[in-house]
Amino acid sequence: MRHLGPAILLALLCPGVPSARAADGPSDDGSSPTPLAADDGDEPSDPPDDDEGEAFRHFKAFSSTMTCEADEHAMPFNHQIRGVNLGGWMVLEPWITPSLFYQFLGGNETTTAMDHYSFCEVLGPEEGNRQLRRHWETWVTQDIIKQLAESEAVNSLRLPVGDFMYQPYGPYVGCTDGALDYVDTLLDWADSYGLSVLIDVHTAKDSQNGFDNSGQSLGFQWTSGLNKYPRGLTTFQHWPIREANWIGDFDPVALEYTSVNRANIEHSLRVIETIVEMYSGHPAVLGIEPVNEPWELTPLHLLKRFYWDAYLIVKRKAHYWKFIIHDSFRFTPETWGGFMKGCPDRALDTHIYQAWLDPASRLSFYNNACAQKRQIALMEREFGPVVVGEWSLATDNCAMWLNGFNDNLSGFPRSPCKYIPCSESYLNGDDYQQPGTPLEVGKGLQPTTGTEDNSVKSGPAYGLCPVDRDWYTPRYNEGEDGMMWITSPPEALKGRDGTDEVMSLLAIKKISAFSGIGHGFYFWNFRTDLYEPHWSYMLALERGWIPKGNLNDERILDSCHREDTGAFLCVSNRGAPEDTIKNGMLYALGEENRTADYIENLHFDDLFDEADEIFSDFWNAHRAVGATCDFGGAAQLVEKNITHDADYYTDDYYNFVEVNTFPVWKIVAFSILGVLVGGVTGFTLAMKLNPRFSRMVRSSQMLRPMTSSKMFRQSFGNLLEPGFVELDQKPPTEHPMAGTPDNRPFPKR
Repeated sequence: MRHLGPAILLALLCPGVPSARAADGPSDDGSSPTPLAADDGDEPSDPPDDDEGEAFRHFKAFSSTMTCEADEHAMPFNHQIRGVNLGGWMVLEPWITPSLFYQFLGGNETTTAMDHYSFCEVLGPEEGNRQLRRHWETWVTQDIIKQLAESEAVNSLRLPVGDFMYQPYGPYVGCTDGALDYVDTLLDWADSYGLSVLIDVHTAKDSQNGFDNSGQSLGFQWTSGLNKYPRGLTTFQHWPIREANWIGDFDPVALEYTSVNRANIEHSLRVIETIVEMYSGHPAVLGIEPVNEPWELTPLHLLKRFYWDAYLIVKRKAHYWKFIIHDSFRFTPETWGGFMKGCPDRALDTHIYQAWLDPASRLSFYNNACAQKRQIALMEREFGPVVVGEWSLATDNCAMWLNGFNDNLSGFPRSPCKYIPCSESYLNGDDYQQPGTPLEVGKGLQPTTGTEDNSVKSGPAYGLCPVDRDWYTPRYNEGEDGMMWITSPPEALKGRDGTDEVMSLLAIKKISAFSGIGHGFYFWNFRTDLYEPHWSYMLALERGWIPKGNLNDERILDSCHREDTGAFLCVSNRGAPEDTIKNGMLYALGEENRTADYIENLHFDDLFDEADEIFSDFWNAHRAVGATCDFGGAAQLVEKNITHDADYYTDDYYNFVEVNTFPVWKIVAFSILGVLVGGVTGFTLAMKLNPRFSRMVRSSQMLRPMTSSKMFRQSFGNLLEPGFVELDQKPPTEHPMAGTPDNRPFPKR
């Protein structure tokens, strides 16, 4: 899965930090990288006259230009993908299946694993394989595949596999034995339930991006020896020195590759050839993705040549397979426009996440989701079919270990996270107990942590695990464009939780954007070990966030109507400090190379009015490529005051009824009090205004004990009629001593 955007990644690559790996070290097979020649950077020129191309069954390919012609469109890509990823199964990622990694909490440099590579390295081939076989048996089951198929919201599966499964190397040898048997079974299950499978080569030797999802976290350094207090603390550093050496040796100071590792590239091509040979005849296989998420610093000409060579390998034996390439976090027509032009069955994969965006209002996330369709439409026109290979419903960075085992990216998470009891391990059963489980409730955050500055360490503490925050209902969030939820507790109080509403609307808007214009999507992920419906398709279906059945329903296709018709404005946040507003303005103006000196002299309404114009212009110009109305907390989205036609489509169609959880006993008590007050008031008015009713009441034998009581007469008498207090009373007997000065009788003796 994608972890970060290119801007964040580039900022993390700190110049001057030495690489954790020798710059020109040999590969595992002993071969040395080839120096990056000057002409390696040249793009292919027009095909020479003598380039006759390679003829395939339904088209002709020209390697000199990496283009095709004479495509007969034997298998047009008319198939809209509605899929999920089977992540964490064949390629381990600690945040997806933490149960496998709890055993490494509190370890040291030699006993800690934080990715698939070190999992096999630390445990060894025998124990590693034993635990992996249990994991393969329980993480993906036939019942799960059946549930996904029967939801009618899934027609395809994206299966991340390791290159080491097909061409074993290093600690993977022996550790991953038997994995291919489970892949065979999965393909048969998919076929029986009418699901297609995209085989995604998720890893590459020496890592294509430095993430744990590549099999091996690279750019990693133990820092335990630098700790003076407390002594014995085990720490490491990863994010500031991250590197990726699959394509060659990377210089973290120059931010470029100094050599090409031909051996690694050939290894990946052999993996693809093996996969084609094994599965070309299987009816469930949709196609292949040759490498997942090569980072944005990968030399583009080398990456394109690798894609082209892999495409030819596939098409020589699997004539109708789809060939889906990742955009390398460069989803622009300048990068991919014209590449593989005229070649059949190709598609571009892009990964779109909101989890790494700054906190914002629900409207901002809605608009960001809907705005993606414009860039998708542009890329469909400039390149060809686009598939969103990964996306989720997460709007924050709180999922435990999302940024690495017991680690976190600097500055993350952006807001405090919600904590819930850590889930029971999916691995445990009557005859099996996974090492490290269950977690000890009495233990806090364990050592062996990353040393990233300005970050909140992510991990289990006292039996609790961090998960995504709750959203609040508009009533408790200053309306839909309100930001109060950011400063509110991460877990909403009962009756104030608007998560179901926000996630349901966000889901259909994303589905509309990804499949209404493009060729479909694969949600990341099909399930999670912890209770994380924002990342679990099955839990999202269960919660009703993602609708079951036909995803081409009109309410889904039209869900971005308000956003598409420009019903929102990006304006300055009047509650933000002036410095925040000015910083946001400096960013917007700087991105467009506009003069910004004048804003220093702006204050109060003049500042906010100018900011409104700058933020609105920038957002409207760049929202199609994913810009959000945030600007570091300086701006927010508000809905325009527009009069719409009667048939105007609004989100009110999908609004949920907010249930008021006012205590029942209070409702009963106030009801009884209301009846009593109403009855007394009505009785009093009747006695006052209706003399006949008054006389009947006074003469009633049933009510006489009450109406003749001294308390009743003194309390209500004058309210009913004048003289009621004296009415029906006998004249008082004159006291023999009534003439005494103080009108008091003498005391008895």
